[in-house]
Amino acid sequence: MTRAALLVLADGRFPAGGHAHSGGAEAAVKAGRITDAASLEEFCRGRLHTSGLVAAALAAAAALGVDPVALDAAADARTPSAALRVAARRLGRQLMRAARATWPHPELDALARQFPKGAHQPVVLGLTARAAGLGPEDAAYCSAYEGVSGPATAVVRLLSLDPFDATGALARLAPELDLVVRDAVDAARRAVDEGVDALPAASAPLLEIGAEAHAAWPVRLFAS
Repeated sequence: MTRAALLVLADGRFPAGGHAHSGGAEAAVKAGRITDAASLEEFCRGRLHTSGLVAAALAAAAALGVDPVALDAAADARTPSAALRVAARRLGRQLMRAARATWPHPELDALARQFPKGAHQPVVLGLTARAAGLGPEDAAYCSAYEGVSGPATAVVRLLSLDPFDATGALARLAPELDLVVRDAVDAARRAVDEGVDALPAASAPLLEIGAEAHAAWPVRLFAS
């Protein structure tokens, strides 16, 4: 495979189901924590350095060949919110369908059999990158970018925010995204020898609390 496979995997039109999820932005908008481009940028920054770092490290570790079953358990342990665990597995199941159709691979088949209801999305993402011939940095970049681009796209819909302003917020986060990916890949490489305990476990309590509240809403625009 060529590096161009990363463009396919990271493309927002790749049918992985992310368009139905706001990454916690819908709850944050309702709570008044996101009101404009500046607060969107702060929200995405916080998400990038917490759940984004964790997800990127999980994806990089899966791309390096760390046991995906152990990684899935590690993802569970790092996700206190039941609502977020459900959302992560739902996204993982949808990504698995797209991945197996796009880059058929026996490791994807084995993970699908192990988790018929879906493994955590970052684990599936990393294994998809591996199936596509991509490396841990590619997987980490894809995961970290998804973690901030999803909320930005959702806020454009939720607040009718100017998409130019939302894209500008993402562009300003680019240097920090590079740093997060570097740290995620470093941790993933340690996990190859030291096990999944070497992976980061950064927490984002407001994301967890918001997810639980959001799951109970009778009407919502996004699934999470």
